[in-house]
Amino acid sequence: MYIVEGNIGAGKSTFLRLIQAHLPHIDVIFEPLHNWQSQVYGQSILSNFYKDPKRWAYSMETLAMACRVQEHLKEQENPYSLRLMERSIYSGHYAFATNGYKNGFMTDLEWQIYLEWFNFLVTGHCKPPRGFIFLDVDPEIAYERIKKRNRAAETNISIEYIRQIDACHKAFLLEKKGLLAELREVPVLLLDCNKEFEADESQFIAHAQSVADFMHAGELSGQISFTTFHLADF
Repeated sequence: MYIVEGNIGAGKSTFLRLIQAHLPHIDVIFEPLHNWQSQVYGQSILSNFYKDPKRWAYSMETLAMACRVQEHLKEQENPYSLRLMERSIYSGHYAFATNGYKNGFMTDLEWQIYLEWFNFLVTGHCKPPRGFIFLDVDPEIAYERIKKRNRAAETNISIEYIRQIDACHKAFLLEKKGLLAELREVPVLLLDCNKEFEADESQFIAHAQSVADFMHAGELSGQISFTTFHLADF
């Protein structure tokens, strides 16, 4: 299992949708956004969080962690290695929850309770992925994409929040600060996704080839190859 990470607005869902459409031998697992973005619990937890983060951060991050742990445990039992999962328990913790606590969105007590659950659920239960694929996008570009797609739950996101989440992703994936021991040696593929790869076929193919090389280097069987693809195939 490999995990695709990146800021809000980085293009993770689009990237995985293109992989799914053109490379069907790779299984794709999309982030379960409906659990906190839609009215599953009678209200949008995500929308509530952006409106009033101090009230909703603990609820939001605990729910997201529970959903991601369930998905992770299910997927790690799958013997098929060619799988890409959108976001993870790890970015949920090291980027979003950690940033929330640093901003004072969670009290010290809430943070300690959250950490108790994280350490219980993740340590010793969740196997680390074979690798992370980091879709790196400048915060200003990500923010413009967020405004362009105009999702109802995201209307209260600020550019400062996007910059903070960007910094947290880089501390987690590139600098590897404060990680669980089992995550420190997990390789990371960095992809510059400032260019719109959905509208640029050659850009997508370049990214896809990088993913293929990365997964092949992860001691897979080498069944992924993009060398015979042509722009006409897309």
